[in-house]
Amino acid sequence: MTLPAAREVAPVDGDEEFRREVRDWLAANVTDELRGVGGPGRENEAYRQRLAFTRRLAAAGWTTLAWPVAHGGRGASLGRQIIFHEEYARSGAPSRVDHIGTTMVGPTLMALGTERQRHRFLPGIAAVDELWCQGYSEPGAGSDLAGVTTRARLHGDHWVITGQKVWTSLAQVADWCFMLARTEPVPDGGPRHAGLSYLLVPMRAPGITVRPIRQLTGDSEFNEVFFDDARADRDLVVGEPGQGWRVAMATLGFERGAATVGQQIGFQQDLEELIELARRTGAIADPMLRERLTRAWIDLSVLRSHTRRALSEPASTGTASVIKLLWSRWRQGLGELAMAVLGPAGAAAGPGDRDVERWWRLFLFSRADTIYGGSNEIQRGIVAERVLGLPRQNRR
Repeated sequence: MTLPAAREVAPVDGDEEFRREVRDWLAANVTDELRGVGGPGRENEAYRQRLAFTRRLAAAGWTTLAWPVAHGGRGASLGRQIIFHEEYARSGAPSRVDHIGTTMVGPTLMALGTERQRHRFLPGIAAVDELWCQGYSEPGAGSDLAGVTTRARLHGDHWVITGQKVWTSLAQVADWCFMLARTEPVPDGGPRHAGLSYLLVPMRAPGITVRPIRQLTGDSEFNEVFFDDARADRDLVVGEPGQGWRVAMATLGFERGAATVGQQIGFQQDLEELIELARRTGAIADPMLRERLTRAWIDLSVLRSHTRRALSEPASTGTASVIKLLWSRWRQGLGELAMAVLGPAGAAAGPGDRDVERWWRLFLFSRADTIYGGSNEIQRGIVAERVLGLPRQNRR
């Protein structure tokens, strides 16, 4: 079963030569030891090797493909960004370790940071010399970011930060954290997000404790991070103090770009391998299971076409939320489908069966897909309020 081609961004002269350039580089650099390593729920796999590979990508100019030339990137068109992510996924190249810096922090600083901040941080992000984590979620404020309670106060030339973040991906290896903290009280009758600031915090500073969270998969890519009078320089606020909400929303917008297409190529590969497993085990003879596999194939086709269309047209309110709802539910359903294909015998297989463990891991980690990156409940609220015009929920 092969998925039909999704709607393409209009090609331009030179795109096929560019595709060959990408393929040739990946063929020369992706070794068997790196192929398919890492990814959601598997970020601990071969970390040092993946870091070294990502730095090779950076040296060749691939990590900052979408960055403007003025900031050290290639200034690639959307079409070429999509080509790169497609070929990267098809090559089986390992999961990169720089995505938070290159796709989130870097573009945010280009758009809203000071010249000094861009000069200080962009070269390290581009070279993958400094790694980043995101300090948004807290024990009492997950997708509803306006409820963050971590506080920062100015004391001389420093912000002094006290509070806790949780579910902080890759904090255990990060050099820096971009975070939302409350620097001013909520004004009477004003919006809850007023008074938040967007700070850049060195993760090696005194007063910061990182505690890995052991997941169902056995990995610990998520963390709790405690700030006990930790300090960041006064000029490490992006935008104006108290206006961090606008900066944080810009960062989330940068996150959901052309890389989504590469993610969906990975989904396609997972589905095709699951179909092959069903054929090999004979599970595909079950008509109900066959129908579920067909439905997954159709839904992924729709998801890919919708994403391509959304990326090639001007951004509209709610688009990112709709895409998040679609892909998270689809991948969670794929995990459940994998368990059905394995059946009782596969589910009861002992440790050491790498083929079976791969599907276990996908199933277990996919339980989080509808939570991280903005829970599906919050995404539905965004669509309801901002697209459909329904009454706003009272979250006080």
